[in-house]
Amino acid sequence: MPDIRILTEGDSSVLVEFGKEISPEINRKIAATVQLMREQHIEGVVDMIPAFCSLLVNYDPRVISYDDLKKRLEILLKMEVTAGEGCRKVYEIPVCYGGEYGPDIENIAEHAGLSVEEVIKIHSSRDYLIYMLGFLPGFCYLGGLDERIHTPRLANPRIKINAGSVGIGGSQTGIYPLDSPGGWQLMGMTPVKTYDPDRNIPILVEAGDYIRFVPIDEEEYKRIRELVERGEYQCTVHEEA
Repeated sequence: MPDIRILTEGDSSVLVEFGKEISPEINRKIAATVQLMREQHIEGVVDMIPAFCSLLVNYDPRVISYDDLKKRLEILLKMEVTAGEGCRKVYEIPVCYGGEYGPDIENIAEHAGLSVEEVIKIHSSRDYLIYMLGFLPGFCYLGGLDERIHTPRLANPRIKINAGSVGIGGSQTGIYPLDSPGGWQLMGMTPVKTYDPDRNIPILVEAGDYIRFVPIDEEEYKRIRELVERGEYQCTVHEEA
């Protein structure tokens, strides 16, 4: 595949560049490569970090050399061309929109020239591809936000945004996994913890998965939050062809 380049990144990492365009097709190529590498169990590979258009592979040079790893990658990348897309995994994330949970939703609606109800319907009407994780543990960079509700970030960022807040920043939407500063316009909140250090697998989702936001009312939010705190809540997950 002529658009793919394998580059050195220090003495224990290689960067596989799949192009310069952010697209679902490139993301699927990256996800397929990660899956193939997991299946191959290449000795010496210690971590794989997918991004929008690239995959960073960290390795132990005492176990595998750069040249050997590059050869293995070149073989896998050729295999990836014919790899099937398989099933996609879609996580339903319940969200209580507006009010104290989404203090900026009226700003979003006004900017879009829509009602709050229309904004909620648009935001929750599609599945969002997780292109990559970063910024904070479990923070998902999602693709696919409807252009009608693209909204500029706040002119003055907040010092603290609560974990679970769902917001829009420009052409992206996402969930804050931890309390942190931020400038996104907040439209709602989920009781689900996308990052929990006490969980067996701390980060709920992976790059290549999808998120589907499901509107809930405040009563349902509080009910789910109690289940989450007791460790008794499981997100609904769909596996779709």
